Amino acid sequence: MSVARVLWTSGPVLRARASGPFQMREAVHVGADGLLGEVVAVSGDEIVAQVFEDCTGLRPGAEVHGSGAPLGIWVGPGLLGNIFDGLLRPLSGYRSEYVTAGAGVRRSCRFEFSPAVKLGDRITGGAVFGRVAPAQGRTQDCLLPPRVAGEIVHIAGGGTCDEDAVLARVRCEVGAVHDVAASHYWPVREPRPVAARLPAAEPLVTGQRILDSLFPVLLGGKAAIPGGFGTGKTVLLEALARSCNADVIVYLGCGERGNEMAGVLDEFPRLADPRTGRPLMERTVIIANTSNMPVAAREASIYSAVTVAEYFRDQGLNVALMADSTSRWAEALREVSGRLGELPGEGGYPAYLSSRLADFYERAAKVRTLNGRTGSVTLLSSISPPSGDFSEPVTSHSKRYVRSFWALDLKRAQARFYPAIHPLQSYSEDAGELAEWWDAVFAAAPAGAEAGKAASEWLELRRRFLTLLDEQVRLERMARIVGKDALPPRQQLALFCAEIVNEAFLRQSAFSETDWYASPQRQAAMMRVIGAFVALAEQALAQGVALERLMALPLLRSLQRMGEEIGEDRLPEFDVLMRRMAQEVRRLSEEGAHVR
Repeated sequence: MSVARVLWTSGPVLRARASGPFQMREAVHVGADGLLGEVVAVSGDEIVAQVFEDCTGLRPGAEVHGSGAPLGIWVGPGLLGNIFDGLLRPLSGYRSEYVTAGAGVRRSCRFEFSPAVKLGDRITGGAVFGRVAPAQGRTQDCLLPPRVAGEIVHIAGGGTCDEDAVLARVRCEVGAVHDVAASHYWPVREPRPVAARLPAAEPLVTGQRILDSLFPVLLGGKAAIPGGFGTGKTVLLEALARSCNADVIVYLGCGERGNEMAGVLDEFPRLADPRTGRPLMERTVIIANTSNMPVAAREASIYSAVTVAEYFRDQGLNVALMADSTSRWAEALREVSGRLGELPGEGGYPAYLSSRLADFYERAAKVRTLNGRTGSVTLLSSISPPSGDFSEPVTSHSKRYVRSFWALDLKRAQARFYPAIHPLQSYSEDAGELAEWWDAVFAAAPAGAEAGKAASEWLELRRRFLTLLDEQVRLERMARIVGKDALPPRQQLALFCAEIVNEAFLRQSAFSETDWYASPQRQAAMMRVIGAFVALAEQALAQGVALERLMALPLLRSLQRMGEEIGEDRLPEFDVLMRRMAQEVRRLSEEGAHVR
């Protein structure tokens, strides 16, 4: 083990003279407390390290001990249902109120183990050698470390075991024997290997209509959620964590305010999983690294979170990683870079900001794992641009690597319109790849009277809605000059229909007992009903029906409130609403023809 002595320290950065070999990204332990750090530069017999813990009292002459291994974390079945700091040290059930300096990262958990292999079997890296079941929650697979392969020379029998107990021994080709436990160590900055990256053909279903229907993200894709202060980024991520169809949720609070994370830590353990009725925490891992924690640990926390996500992906699960927020992570990069004396780039951020963002986002994928299963990691990352400026470096660089961009708008948030996603500033490059999936949903959805008019009904309705919303902005600018009543009836109808799209479809309360979640079938039915109304209203107007009569139809209240009034267990009522709407508009058309 190599040793160095501190020559100089500035905040979380230190320089030390080494008396043995150190390598880049090696984990080190600093001072009498064994503070965890990482080597970030090597020059001759000097090293530069960043320390992930409070450096108060650290002085020149303190010893730095190398570990001989890259900075990493222990991944295993004890992760689910628990809360950790940015270095994956447990915060829930810890022996004191605070994590003590130099505390280890191993956990003490007990499980019921059942073997999945037998003596003499030959297994490859990443293979499943057993399963563990906690007292409560999901049964998980025990994975062989990706770099270990060979013949099973020992396998534990079924029974209760600790997470770090030796459950199997594997003899490799060279004759070395590896002890294998339920958990294993993995470097956080190194992506876990896979057999193949696969094309995705289905979405991450979030239950939020504006996201699923207008700006979807693929399962295994990546989305950025930029928004200024008060636009609802954290609330949206919490809603997605509760309602999305991922098997495992990894929620990362990276540099967020302590009171926000306190709310998350208080709410999540009390939330019920809508799919099982059991606590949502049973399939959730929370990593909390608040703004008052050491800044270097904030930089490492995002890699810890994505490594945890990849571990569950390797079990053949679909994982959603909510990172809140990458702006705070980038600020940590900037602060450490300044202390290292590096030349600043755009916005004061280091020149390698773009490449670091690319490294992070590229770890999202749908893959075939080493054990032959299919799993995915979907990255949903919030961004907090200063003053809501989307041209700032973190947002502009993120747009290069994500395929879905969900822009939160302060004006919509101030108007209490949630989710406050601006439909004209947002986009999804995944939409075209999901047309076939959505067409299958539409084929099984209610309110199908108007189905079959387009090659892809979903793409056509999506295009119609976005066109209406775009036309609304243009017409409202015109109306501010000449007045709304001076607009031709067709343009007034376009404004009215766009308002219906906003109020009946895009507005969705995360606190509504009925409308907090909308299944794809319900979304398809709502899109059909609104699309049919727009088509019928335009036809009636062309036949001479007065706009005022269309805007006074009794069914409009039911149309605007169908999200609240027609729940998931009453989907056939969309057929009733469709028939009623057609009858009322037809009656107006017939009355208009009679008057003429």
